Amino acid sequence: MWARMDDARTAPTNPFAVETARIAMSWKNTTDRYGSMSIGMHWVMLLLLIAVYALINLRELYPRGSDPREAMKMWHYMAGLSVLMLVFARLAIRAAGQTPRLNPEARAWQHRLAMSTHFALYLFMIVMPLLGWLNLSASGKPILLLGWQLPSLVDANEGLAAQVKEIHETIGTVGYYLIGLHAAAALFHHYVLRDKTLVRMLPHANKP
Repeated sequence: MWARMDDARTAPTNPFAVETARIAMSWKNTTDRYGSMSIGMHWVMLLLLIAVYALINLRELYPRGSDPREAMKMWHYMAGLSVLMLVFARLAIRAAGQTPRLNPEARAWQHRLAMSTHFALYLFMIVMPLLGWLNLSASGKPILLLGWQLPSLVDANEGLAAQVKEIHETIGTVGYYLIGLHAAAALFHHYVLRDKTLVRMLPHANKP
C-alpha cells in the first residue's frame, strides 16, 4: 500500500494534462490578471470600433453613389452590427468571471469614475448599432451581416430615418470623447499612478 502511494507521488505528470490545464487557466480571469478570452475580446472590439469610425469618415473621399463609397458604408454598418453581437458576449464573460484587483488599490472616486465610464461605453456599443439598424430599416435598405439579411425593425419612413440618423451622428461624436477618456485613463494609471490597470490587459503581460 505504502509503495503504491509513493509511486503515485513520484510518477511523472502527464504533459498533455498539464498543458491542457495551463491553457484552460490562461483563458480565465484571475485575481491578478485578465484571461486570454477577456483580452482578445477587448482588442477585437477596439479594432472594430476603429473600423467603424474609419469607414464612415473615409467614405467622404469618394463621390456620392460611387462603388467605393457605398462599399464603405456597407462595411461600416456590418462592423457596427458585429460590435452589437460581440458586446453581449463581452458582458457575459465579464459577469461570469472576476475582475483582477489593482495594486495599489484605486481610490473610491477613481473606482466610481471607472465604473461610470465602462457603463457609458457598454451603453454606447449597444445603442449605436441599434440606431444604425433602425436607420437602415426606416430608410428601406437591407440590413446585412456577414452574408445574412437581418429583419427590419420598422417600416420605411423617411422622416424617422432622418431623425435617427441625426441622433446616431450626435452620439457618434460623443463616442470619440468616451473612447478618448477610456484611453487617457489607462495611460494615467500606467504612467502617473504606476499600477497594473493597462498592463493586465496586454497579452504579453498575461502569459503564465
